[in-house]
Amino acid sequence: MQRRHFLSFSALGAFGAAPSLGFAADAYPTKPIRVVIPYAAGGVTDSVGRKLCENLGKALGQALVVDNKAGAGGTLGMGDVARAPADGYTLALSAISPLTLSPHLMKLAYEPATSIAAIAPMMYSPVYVLATPAFSGKSWEDLIAQAKAKPETIRFATSGIGSVGHIMLEQIQARTGAKMIHVPYKGVGQTVNDAVGGHFEIMLGNPFGTINGLLQQGTLRLLATTGPQRAPNQPQARTLAELGVPEANLTSLFGFMAPGKTPPAIVAQLAKAIQTQLDEPGIQELMRSTDNVPLKMGPAEFTELLRKESAANAKIIAQAGIKL
Repeated sequence: MQRRHFLSFSALGAFGAAPSLGFAADAYPTKPIRVVIPYAAGGVTDSVGRKLCENLGKALGQALVVDNKAGAGGTLGMGDVARAPADGYTLALSAISPLTLSPHLMKLAYEPATSIAAIAPMMYSPVYVLATPAFSGKSWEDLIAQAKAKPETIRFATSGIGSVGHIMLEQIQARTGAKMIHVPYKGVGQTVNDAVGGHFEIMLGNPFGTINGLLQQGTLRLLATTGPQRAPNQPQARTLAELGVPEANLTSLFGFMAPGKTPPAIVAQLAKAIQTQLDEPGIQELMRSTDNVPLKMGPAEFTELLRKESAANAKIIAQAGIKL
């Protein structure tokens, strides 16, 4: 798993094992579980995550209640989870950037290495570079040419300051010499609505039903994608690595996290349930149809992956001189 193939960005669990607090996993859960999605409703975390949460609730015998809490590139919602009681009844379902990327760009109200515990990943997702009706060009080459010929006339929407998309934009500009205007949003739901209305020329987004539908209709046009290879459902779209911008060829990784001192027995129980549900045909098909790839990994492996991502991100941000 090389970093450039999995740009995951968000939740890292305590980068070490959480201490036991004496809870018994066999008594858990006895009430509904709140799942914080730190982005606005309507994106890939919502579309795939809600279905997975529904299945998990049935398997665990208690409802998983999704709570969208958007803002600051996912760090507001992650901070909410970090401050919650470590009893297994508040979880995060997020990209991993609030724990592996944001800490190197901004001051946070939580300490990623100790206040969040990794449970299990859900999937990794390519990032689509999408043209809206406001963009007159036809291709990636047109985008770069226009952004160089007329600097800061192309508006480029991402899911927020300090997000994976923001870093991708910075890397694209550094590599190509193009100059664009960053338009940060709280999540992809509102971004898609504004894209249809032509409020900006370019947006980044992970594939899910709404975006795929707009691509089929021709309302949005796919200029490029990211990942270790071309997206199976969009084989005509070249990756940013193929287009000469390997630094920006980043994908998003999403997973479940909990407050840092959540008992290991509860973390293990949740991880096992998540891994089981990722094998369900309905979840597999939902991901396959949207070019998302399920990832099965236990808490220790997920924690180590997040640790490595955080270290790699720190180096990339320092080398690129990216500052907010």
